[in-house]
Amino acid sequence: MDAGTSIDGGVLLDALAGLFFLSGALLAFAAGVGLVRFPDLLARMHSATKPQVLGLILALIGLALRLRSGDVLWMLVLIVLFQLLTSPVASHMVGRAGYRTGKVRSDLLVVDDLTADQDAAEREAHAEDRLAAQLAREADEATGGRG
Repeated sequence: MDAGTSIDGGVLLDALAGLFFLSGALLAFAAGVGLVRFPDLLARMHSATKPQVLGLILALIGLALRLRSGDVLWMLVLIVLFQLLTSPVASHMVGRAGYRTGKVRSDLLVVDDLTADQDAAEREAHAEDRLAAQLAREADEATGGRG
């Protein structure tokens, strides 16, 4: 092979970066389409979280390959970690809020553990209220109503 036909390593990395950019953009586009097309909150939430985060990670990998700087690489790693830590938590909170406000279609759920947990929490709260009322009555009777 002569020098005119060899591929420069920088050109190869730039092409790979472009491939990562394109893949990330397609995943972000798929997330947007899923937000518009899916029928219920949980499916929309899933489409907004999973492909969007992976698309962002792919785009950041492409950016790291394109810039090739150690300082920038550490900043991009921090962005990825922040996304991986905050997206699942935000998605979980949106799902719980939607469930509590009745926005989740229960006919589409295969397993519904949250209803049993909420019912148990309500029973416990009512039991605590009854116990507090009973203790107040007993204290009132012990003082002869002079409380």
